[in-house]
Amino acid sequence: MAASFDGAAGRERTTLNAGWRFARFTSNPDSLSYDTLKPWILPLANDFLAGTKHERPSGTAPGAKVSYVQAGFDDSKWEQLDLPHDWAIKGTFNAPGVGGGLGRLPINGVGWYRRTVSLDADVVASGKSIFLDVDGAMAYSAVWLNGNLVGGWPFGYNSFRLDLTPFAKAGDNRLAIRLDNALESSRWYPGAGIYRNVWLVTVNPVHVAQYGTYVTTPSVSAQKATLDMVVEIENSGNSSQQVEVTTKVYALDPETRKASGDAVARIPTVRANVAGRAKQAVNGSVTIANPTLWGPPPTQKPNEYIAISVLSINGTAVDTYETPFGVRSIKYDANKGVLINGEAVRIHGTCNHHDLGSLGTAFNVRAAERQIQMLQEMGGNALRTSHNPPAPEFLEIADRLGLLVMDEIFDTWNYAKVENDFHRIFPDWHEPDLRSFIRRDRNHPSIISWSVGNELSEQSNSIGGATGKMLQDIVHQEDPTRQVTVGMNNAGPGTALAKAIDIIGLNYQGEGRGTSWSSTFPSFHSTYPDKMIWSTESASTVSSRGIYIFPITNNKSAVVGGGAGQGADPTTRHVSAYELYAPSWASSPDKVFEQQDKNSYVAGEFVWTGWDYIGEPTPYDNSSRSSYFGIIDLAGFKKDRFFLYQARWRPDLPMAHVLPHWTWPDRVGKVTPVHVFTSGDEAELFVNGVTAGRQKKGQYDSRLRWDNVTYAPGSIRVVAYKNGKEWASTSQQTVGTAASITLTADRTSIRGDGHDLSFITVAVVDKDGHTVPRASNEITFSVSSGSGKIVSTDNGDPTDETPFPSLSRKAFSGLALAIVRAEPGAQGDIVIDAKSNGLVGGRVVLRAG
Repeated sequence: MAASFDGAAGRERTTLNAGWRFARFTSNPDSLSYDTLKPWILPLANDFLAGTKHERPSGTAPGAKVSYVQAGFDDSKWEQLDLPHDWAIKGTFNAPGVGGGLGRLPINGVGWYRRTVSLDADVVASGKSIFLDVDGAMAYSAVWLNGNLVGGWPFGYNSFRLDLTPFAKAGDNRLAIRLDNALESSRWYPGAGIYRNVWLVTVNPVHVAQYGTYVTTPSVSAQKATLDMVVEIENSGNSSQQVEVTTKVYALDPETRKASGDAVARIPTVRANVAGRAKQAVNGSVTIANPTLWGPPPTQKPNEYIAISVLSINGTAVDTYETPFGVRSIKYDANKGVLINGEAVRIHGTCNHHDLGSLGTAFNVRAAERQIQMLQEMGGNALRTSHNPPAPEFLEIADRLGLLVMDEIFDTWNYAKVENDFHRIFPDWHEPDLRSFIRRDRNHPSIISWSVGNELSEQSNSIGGATGKMLQDIVHQEDPTRQVTVGMNNAGPGTALAKAIDIIGLNYQGEGRGTSWSSTFPSFHSTYPDKMIWSTESASTVSSRGIYIFPITNNKSAVVGGGAGQGADPTTRHVSAYELYAPSWASSPDKVFEQQDKNSYVAGEFVWTGWDYIGEPTPYDNSSRSSYFGIIDLAGFKKDRFFLYQARWRPDLPMAHVLPHWTWPDRVGKVTPVHVFTSGDEAELFVNGVTAGRQKKGQYDSRLRWDNVTYAPGSIRVVAYKNGKEWASTSQQTVGTAASITLTADRTSIRGDGHDLSFITVAVVDKDGHTVPRASNEITFSVSSGSGKIVSTDNGDPTDETPFPSLSRKAFSGLALAIVRAEPGAQGDIVIDAKSNGLVGGRVVLRAG
């Protein structure tokens, strides 16, 4: 049952996502710039500065005369839309000046957003504080209310709050937001626009401050846990107030994210005299008996609690604030790795950029949840938010599902990687961005480490050491319970940064780069015997799903290239799915696994990457649209590599996977190697019913190889064994010509809220229903009935330049994807059809409600 508590009055948080008007300009339409706005924006950092504060200039702020901020401006011809919004994702892959690293989409320009915000007269008259909370906007945000510059925040990944109170009025208020995205601002696709949620928060003058609670559990056992809590009270009124703080703790329902049952603990009431225009923190502590702990599956459960804090003045509740958290202990051991609640948990992690494939960077809970659930299916238990703060809801999903998170903030510090990246504002904004980031996220039990940088230009010199220590000190001030890491790709043992940082994070050094087998794990471990080591990036293997290029390398790992046996085809720009090829700095999974097994003290890895992402299409950086690094392709289809990791990370799951497909009319009589990924320890391969031999894995083998198989139509079948007993089996067979289309939805029931999504897989199949592995038929999608919309389509092909909103899409390696949402308020059936010339069409029915 839902918990009941007093004091709900006083705080209201409502979405401002609906009803915006938007226009994008490729040249500056208003003569404004960050340099012009900077003196008025910098004071927004004051709450997150330990030292000297910024003072807002007097006089009229810039932009007051810009027509877009005026109430009378006619924006009826601007695009009408709801947030979250990525203005670039609908574009074509030929944006002027935008290279392949950024996805070749139109991310650049100045974007203006406008909408009306209506405020009740009693809210304004009561003296309540009115805040605008923006979860993320790309980039250099500046906000006006009723023609007045309120402030802004330049870093496009961080969440921020603006105080609208001085500029608000009863009735209609005109809110205008300006964003400015420069070319060469990122190494990957950053997206563009207000791409996360926006909220209006109204509170009484005395209220819990922004990110105003901090929960820690310094002592945890199965019998009891000590909970310490800090509540920061903000008094925006002019006079001091005697404030009483009461906090009760409840179990958290994972689905509703609300309190459940009776209170399990109550922190003793604390009283404080809070001066006007000031903040004051109060502390409390309580013991929870027989706590349900938070921990990662499958050996632990991600149980959560929620602390509900009520502020009262003279017995009247004025604010209520909810803080979800988890009870768990975390330790970092140089030989055992990460210990959660005393259990050593091997890190099976992936790095992930923040785009959601064909949806772009516009955050969607279901799309992010789908990504994480598929990684869990593979055996993943950890996520690295490379290389920026994630959406708040991303961390809520990780909390709920039990993923461990390396929460990362910066890709650059003092020096540039590209011309207009974060280095330009690092001097002014590193401290407020970092403190704000930590305070927003530190109550999430999923977070096990903070990362303050990645592959920094200064990592091997004294500047890197000094900067790393400075940032780490800030993190420890804000959260002394977790250790800090950075991703180091060339800093060796003895460098200043390696010496300063808590956790040694290595990018590609541990497995040895390219064809080298020289590992830095031993030298780091001997130099820093008390520091934990993990791979902050590993592998960087590249492949195109379902594409197999012959001949293949005889080696365990090879550098990708266009020559024979090098795994790539420069004509098609595809890379072999034998999963043996990587760029010169990287390696195959097999090589990574061997080096980790030889250095068992390493805590684990974060593979580059879990999913393909837009931009960085190595090895075809100047011509393709999206990456080849993912274990799962951009559309969400599993590459063969998925099963190699699953075999490693889920050793108790009976599974076997065999590749390649077995439909090769042009390879009859030619050698066609067969590889098997299995959680078993040996396997036997049968080609057209005849054994090709039984193999047992060697000590450091992650796959079994039959490299001399001659192709003939028919089938290949593998039987895997474990400890001498049959464990799993699978097969591939020669399929016929394309005959029809099948549609399969990941969920056939979705909410009719305009946000929930169904991901529909389209397969081109033969007359017997088998997917035709090299089919590339053009497929046309439509909503034939019901209140639904096809948001985007994709096929996982990094070379496909069809715009994502297109309703026509070629299959790639037999598959394509359509993403469907119900219109707001929709009820009933939504019928999705797919057609292709010469094939029997397919249909799927969704239920909205």
